[in-house]
Amino acid sequence: METWHRRTLLGALAATALRPAGAQAPGRTLRMGVGAQVTSLDPQYHNISPNNAFGSMVYGALIDTDGQSRLKPGLALSWTALADDVWEFKLRPGVLFHNGRPFTADDVLFTFERIPTVVNSPGSYSTFIYSIARAEAVDPLTLRLHTKGPDPLLPGSMSQVWMLNRATHTGATTEDFNAGRAAVGAGPFKVQSVAFGDRVELARNEAHWDPSPWDRVTYRQITNEASRESALLSGDVDFIDQVPTADVKTLRTDARVRLSEADSLRLIYIAMDQGRTGPSPFITDLAGRPLDRNPLMDVRVRRALSLAIDRTAEVDRVMEGVASPTLQYMAPGTFGHIRDLVPPPANVAEAKRLLAEAGYPQGFAITLHGPNDRYPNDFRIVQAVAQMWTRAGIKTQVETAPYSVFITRASRQEFSAFLVSWGTPTGEPSVGLRSTVATYDPKLGMGSVNRARYSNPAFDTQLQAASRVLDDAQRERLLQAATRTVIEDVGIIPIHLQRNVWAMRPTLRHDARVDELTRAQDVRPEG
Repeated sequence: METWHRRTLLGALAATALRPAGAQAPGRTLRMGVGAQVTSLDPQYHNISPNNAFGSMVYGALIDTDGQSRLKPGLALSWTALADDVWEFKLRPGVLFHNGRPFTADDVLFTFERIPTVVNSPGSYSTFIYSIARAEAVDPLTLRLHTKGPDPLLPGSMSQVWMLNRATHTGATTEDFNAGRAAVGAGPFKVQSVAFGDRVELARNEAHWDPSPWDRVTYRQITNEASRESALLSGDVDFIDQVPTADVKTLRTDARVRLSEADSLRLIYIAMDQGRTGPSPFITDLAGRPLDRNPLMDVRVRRALSLAIDRTAEVDRVMEGVASPTLQYMAPGTFGHIRDLVPPPANVAEAKRLLAEAGYPQGFAITLHGPNDRYPNDFRIVQAVAQMWTRAGIKTQVETAPYSVFITRASRQEFSAFLVSWGTPTGEPSVGLRSTVATYDPKLGMGSVNRARYSNPAFDTQLQAASRVLDDAQRERLLQAATRTVIEDVGIIPIHLQRNVWAMRPTLRHDARVDELTRAQDVRPEG
């Protein structure tokens, strides 16, 4: 059942040396600087990587994953398929929440019950529990999950659901979590104080089965890349993620730092408004007049936009080689990757021909939106794509904003085209496909982050069929076919897969992760 976790971790560790960082006891306090905002401390509010990294530190999941996204025991010691539609989980005995309450199977039931009730979630965790028909607490340490037909990927989904306590969290609001009042979990670190949007102070959970070497952790959110790197080099922090791509090559040979690297499963892509047949909010003719129909509903226009992008140039010049051009969700060597589905070379002439064929011989005008503090070089990526589209005859303006503002607007379907991403958390493509391009249906947990409202019934049918197949080889073929369908229909425009790079003091070691999560438990003193 776990053959879809196979992959090669492409990591390189370069030894180096940073100047002393003050009077802290070595191996006791870890000061981290992360480049992406934790948008909520509520572990069920917003399914994005920074929040999931925090969730894994503080709350914990039934199943954990290693740096290569392979499953390993977490709050559950084992999981077994009793039948095609029944999974049994044996919970770890003696686990306590940070407030001393015991963790039991009933807490798992409560966690599942709360997920669909979270108000105004911009990215629901329902995508991970959609297949569960009934959850049963057989006894305090035995959980059975009855699914709506076979779900071979359920254990992987359970690695993404952060556990809460019924007694502690009944009635807790997202605001209670963000203020720190409800930020109580069973993970390796306890929340000590919260300055929301700036930093969270953590302390080691002494009762955890795998206690950290760190007494305290300062988890700072430093979204400006120059400031983040400067904080490391000056000794203000000990460890950072999202190393500026322009500096990676130099830092690999810099004696002051050590790098940790891994090719990631973070796909950067363009989403396009496909929920409106009439006018789209940021599309006009060249004179600025709104168009009476949405050109993005025409696959020829979407293909033109994709063909206009020179992905190789974008990776070389914008990402400075710290990424790989792609036309799909999965990287080479991973489960579900399609060998012959490769990015086409940019073809401006063909893009213009397709636009003319679709009825736009003179093109049109569009605004491309994106964040400016979430992904490496996100603002520059948006600018580069806009220039490429303009050369193909689509006059493109750029508008970016801090991620918290941008993603709120994107979740309200306010944009015509926007830069966003998906980081594959389970080592296979079904969750990404289900979340980003399946037809939006909150009751089924489908399309939870399909903010452009793309819909293709043929693809939905393929994906649902693949998700019920227990045989790995057959399921992979079906997922590859579903991927081809959505890519040929240009449901999204893939651009590149990121490479994850962390930097740290040379006295530290880090386990690089393909899922890009930046977690204190993956950092340890050397020796």
